[in-house]
Amino acid sequence: MEEIDVPPFFICPISLEIMKDPVTVSTGISYDRESIEKWLFSGKNTTCPVTKQVIADCELTPNHTLRRLIQSWCMLNASRGIERIPTPKPPISKAQITKLLNDAKSPQQQMKCLRRLQSIASENATNKRCMESSGAVEFLVSIVSYYDSTAAEESSDNEFETIRPTPTDEALSILYNLQLSEAALKNLMGKNGDFVVSLTRVMQHGRYESRAYAVLLLKSILEIADPALLISLRPELFVELIQVLHDQISQQASKATLRLLVSICPWGRNKIKAAEAGVVPVLIDLLLDSSDRRACEMILTVLDAVCGCAEGRSELLRHGAGLAIVSKKILRVSQVASERAVRILLSISKFCATTTVLQEMLQLGVVAKLCLVLQVDCGFKTKERAREVLKLHARVWKNSPCTPSNLVSYYPA
Repeated sequence: MEEIDVPPFFICPISLEIMKDPVTVSTGISYDRESIEKWLFSGKNTTCPVTKQVIADCELTPNHTLRRLIQSWCMLNASRGIERIPTPKPPISKAQITKLLNDAKSPQQQMKCLRRLQSIASENATNKRCMESSGAVEFLVSIVSYYDSTAAEESSDNEFETIRPTPTDEALSILYNLQLSEAALKNLMGKNGDFVVSLTRVMQHGRYESRAYAVLLLKSILEIADPALLISLRPELFVELIQVLHDQISQQASKATLRLLVSICPWGRNKIKAAEAGVVPVLIDLLLDSSDRRACEMILTVLDAVCGCAEGRSELLRHGAGLAIVSKKILRVSQVASERAVRILLSISKFCATTTVLQEMLQLGVVAKLCLVLQVDCGFKTKERAREVLKLHARVWKNSPCTPSNLVSYYPA
């Protein structure tokens, strides 16, 4: 096929391909809609790729003149293998969204509205941003906030019937798929965290899918929340998060829950709330079954945080496999996992060093593993913490017959 010279102003500056749906941003530069949407919304950039100027208004104006020129050029070059680009479907307008929301008066109209919103959001990122700025988010939040657990139970009473989604199910799905901006997420949480309470209620009584969406939304909200809100999280939220981990609703929901616990446990009394809600035995059971590197790192990070309180350490020691699985993960997963595991053992050796615990650590090979840490390249901090643990209980461990003779020479003085 012969080489065709394409007019340079037909080429999108980002993708370097012929534009199919040219739009102009506030700086006056035209881009292909899909490319600039990905740049602005998925990549969360705020500047024009060409001029580097800040784009204050993310509204994209269709460049009809340029599109017609490109279509004409395609037709002129059809004999050379160039296909004519189709006329793109225009994005939704704020007026259309507003009318749709205003018409949702009865429950039947509400479900019809929700399905239409789901369809609109799935078309492109521009529609999602338009929905965000047209009151759709507030409409969806109001549905979740008035969640009716009785209606949810009635929708799934007959196990032989197809489970009918409730308005809350639909609203949560749309809210998550909107991929809300940071500003919208901050508005979502409110000053008192009322929406967090609503999502907790959904997690208590909702279907598996709704519980998963609730966790995913909570992760997005709490990652940018003010410390005051994080400190005041209710104990029942931790109970429901741990139940999601226990039920293994989905891999995505489990990883989102772990990431959420990693971010909130260090604040205030959250580690105690998590321990009292039963997080430690659930995490240990997950660690026993997990071979995923990132999942192991997050589980050990949460365990490390929770072992910062007496309740967490007590639960770890109460579990028959607690010390053994933490020690086993050292040098087997990653440097991050090894560091977290050694930190956990340091907490135990500092605050729970009874004769029984020290003997258990010997018999399980924990001491031998810590001596091994001193021999390999696993990070300076990890080595220092391992050395500290061994020094703390040298009188009990160093000359014990349970300490392998080939490792005794590595035992710190």
